[in-house]
Amino acid sequence: MLTFDAVTVDLGDFRLTATLAITEGERVAIIGPSGAGKSTLLGVVAGFTPHTGHISWKEDRIDRIAPGQRPVAVLFQDNNLFPHLTILQNVSLGIRTKGKLASSEQQAVRQAIARVGLSGYEDRKPAALSGGQQSRAALARLFVQAKPVLLLDEPFSALGPALKDEMLDLVSEVADMSGATVLMVTHDPVDALRLASRTIVVSDGQAAPPVPTKALLKSPPEHLASYLGRRIALGEGQET
Repeated sequence: MLTFDAVTVDLGDFRLTATLAITEGERVAIIGPSGAGKSTLLGVVAGFTPHTGHISWKEDRIDRIAPGQRPVAVLFQDNNLFPHLTILQNVSLGIRTKGKLASSEQQAVRQAIARVGLSGYEDRKPAALSGGQQSRAALARLFVQAKPVLLLDEPFSALGPALKDEMLDLVSEVADMSGATVLMVTHDPVDALRLASRTIVVSDGQAAPPVPTKALLKSPPEHLASYLGRRIALGEGQET
């Protein structure tokens, strides 16, 4: 279980509090108005954002250890692919940033690239790929890290609806296979419905405990309904 125990972020005029728990293996969306603190919540888990309170994974506190040693992997909106490196090299960075990979590690990298549908693209650089292919490469790097907690900060928001759905389904497939816990920031209720069984609403300085996504979007609180507007209706009939 991933637990936020009286977590508070104070950054000048900005304040965010969170006391909540996420079940191991669960896929949870984080939704709320722009600037409310959705990405901040991920930053707390990853170790990028200073805070008070405790963050625990499986009852072990992780807020005391360095970001690179935490059991989390992060995928940002811009994918963070290095333009001077090939796709094979970019994905390899998910395992090790320096030194040569062992043969088993090289195999894991190629398997991850194949899993995201990029076999044959290993020697290409990011500029030679489409936006969707770059997202796939970033996903492959996320997968080879083999971390139990995956943090997604609107990584597919620039993609078209069909391609975005494909990426979300790929995340779900890998999470099902690995048992990973997924937290995904999104502004789109359709994405939340497609990926997440439960959703955290971030608003008015608070990250609320997760609630069932379908029920939340069927009868959203006033502040969430005001933010999402007609996009709530667009999510009706989607499966999680």
